Amino acid sequence: MRSFTSILVAGLLAALTDAVPYNPSVMPRQDASSHLVFCHFMMGIVPNRGSAADYDDDMKRAKAAGIDAFALNIGTDAYNEAQLTYAYDSAAANDMKVFISFDFNWYSPTGDAGTVGGIIKSFGGKPAQLKVDNKVFVSSFAGDGLSIDAVRSAAGMDLFVAPNFHPEQTADPSAIDGALNWVAWDSDGANKAPKPGGTNLTVAQNDATYTKWLGDKGYIAPVSPWFNTHYGPEVSYSKNWVFPGDLLWYNRWNEILELSPRFLEIITWNDYGESHYIGPLSSKHTDDGNSKWVNDMPHNGWLDMAKPFIAAYKAGEKSPAKFITEDQLVYWYRPTLKSLNCDATDTTMEDAPNPQGNYFKGRPDGADSLQDAVFVVALLKEAGKVTAISGANSKTFDAPAGASAWQVDMSVGAQKFSLERDGKEVMSEVSLRDVMDTCPCGLYNYNAFVGTVPAGMSDPLDADGSTNLKTGLKVECEAKPSLPIGGGVVQQPTGAPEQAPAPATSAAPAPE
Repeated sequence: MRSFTSILVAGLLAALTDAVPYNPSVMPRQDASSHLVFCHFMMGIVPNRGSAADYDDDMKRAKAAGIDAFALNIGTDAYNEAQLTYAYDSAAANDMKVFISFDFNWYSPTGDAGTVGGIIKSFGGKPAQLKVDNKVFVSSFAGDGLSIDAVRSAAGMDLFVAPNFHPEQTADPSAIDGALNWVAWDSDGANKAPKPGGTNLTVAQNDATYTKWLGDKGYIAPVSPWFNTHYGPEVSYSKNWVFPGDLLWYNRWNEILELSPRFLEIITWNDYGESHYIGPLSSKHTDDGNSKWVNDMPHNGWLDMAKPFIAAYKAGEKSPAKFITEDQLVYWYRPTLKSLNCDATDTTMEDAPNPQGNYFKGRPDGADSLQDAVFVVALLKEAGKVTAISGANSKTFDAPAGASAWQVDMSVGAQKFSLERDGKEVMSEVSLRDVMDTCPCGLYNYNAFVGTVPAGMSDPLDADGSTNLKTGLKVECEAKPSLPIGGGVVQQPTGAPEQAPAPATSAAPAPE
């Protein structure tokens, strides 16, 4: 997928059947002395929070993972002041930092500089405000053309301005202190998934573009696990596409350790509508229709996987191995195979307005960029044998100490994952969600189900998070959590679990 220079580790891993090599980039590493981790937090879906306490769990979970600050994405909602106050107060009480990220889907770059500066002035002096180089930190989604001088003047305080400006739209970055690159997924260069034989603009290529453009200014590198959105004509913001996911989460963290940017931003904590949330489903929010593909689809394992990588990033290390404190398997997969035909019942088969051209009928645009595979990341203190069973398919892998990634062909049925050492099972779990041969709620659901061994916490959507689940559906589907899904009966593999062959060289793979 990515055209990076390979090294010995990648070559050794590539020799293993179904092992997934990571090939690092050759871009220069930045100074690790002030590494900070941000996570994008959507304020537009939390109007139902009634106090600072409603933010406490998010703050505690993020801090425990090594996240330094939430980027609080705001539009022009009437509840902004109240919700920002709650978030800032909760952050202060939980030793977290926050900063405002202005969403220019709602603000005007040419007309709202004073408004933006005024909001910064209201919150920039609060104890939980993130400061970088002793300056109030502020960011955005989009916003090219915004007068930074006017924002600074209206704010009346020293600012570290790191917006989501684009090199092709803002030729001279001298007015800003840094910039966020939002493009965390390979694309065709036109906000769609790459197509066979077409352009494939990689995330690493965007890294190179931004770092060249910014020079010694602060680069906020994006990190995201997935992208799937599937809104039909039942809403006014219809859109239906995916970007390449698969092992993006694992590969991107390895890229980050090589690049070592001053800042990184995880996209996102709670954008359920685009399926790249790493925060819990139970994080209090309202439902804009995303519950159709989010219900029963927890992603907490992705946050678990990130923890040793975050620690390694902050330490300036190239490997998370020394930061893995206990054995854990993190696995993910889509709930159905791509061959399943849901045209008769999918909500997107009807016409819907979308002036940006991001609405497609049936299977989401970009579906062919995803594999029918189950992915497993092993986080191990010592080497062991990892077995993944997907329906009738079974594979066993020699996983080294450290972090390594593996995959097995997806098959309908139960999904089981286990770790063995010296012929004895160390741990195992059967996933709460089978791969099914029926369309979930009648839909093409290309979100990922993420689980862990040992199993993580129960994480159901609450009532507020599923109010619009039935809206527009063509089949009966209950608006409530329903795990476990499927019988969870592990099939007898068609043959003995297949042992991946030994590396071609006798040298042991270095742990990732």
